[in-house]
Amino acid sequence: MDNSKTKLIISDLSFSLYQRSLHPELFEIHASRKIKTDKYEADIWATGCSHVITVSAGDMCLCELISLPGQPLPKRGLIERFQFRGHKNHKCSLSRGLSYMTDFQVEKMSANLYRQSHLDLERFAKNRGLFLTFPDVSSTGLEPFSYIDFEARKNELHIHAFHAYPEQITIIKTQSLVGFYG
Repeated sequence: MDNSKTKLIISDLSFSLYQRSLHPELFEIHASRKIKTDKYEADIWATGCSHVITVSAGDMCLCELISLPGQPLPKRGLIERFQFRGHKNHKCSLSRGLSYMTDFQVEKMSANLYRQSHLDLERFAKNRGLFLTFPDVSSTGLEPFSYIDFEARKNELHIHAFHAYPEQITIIKTQSLVGFYG
């Protein structure tokens, strides 16, 4: 992750939802996890202070991602795209019992609250999920980080992601639920 990526304006980031998988060569993947259950498979990629999560079951596929301005992304399969401004809820039901809902918010913090949130999330992340810091691009003494926590249930995948941008002392929080019913 280069330094320019942490100095961007949060509202320039996009949250996208695709009904297809996206090729890994489109992203700089810093860490990944693979989940496999009887009902579905999921790939979770930490892509700097952003993420790509792909969930598939048979021929059904859903992919959510946070992308940087100028990120080359396909138009095919795009369901929704939102800018990060304030708070947003979104639900959709797709074919054959696949449902998706997400809730995201942009939280501007004081430097002290940012530090405390960083410590709390790092401590919690030791036992679960993906946690990455990017100290090489820290210019304020505060480190950008990504924390992606997930819980794989029989018919659902729960995802909580936190992406911290210290230049703006802001954390983007997303919660997503992918369900397989029917």
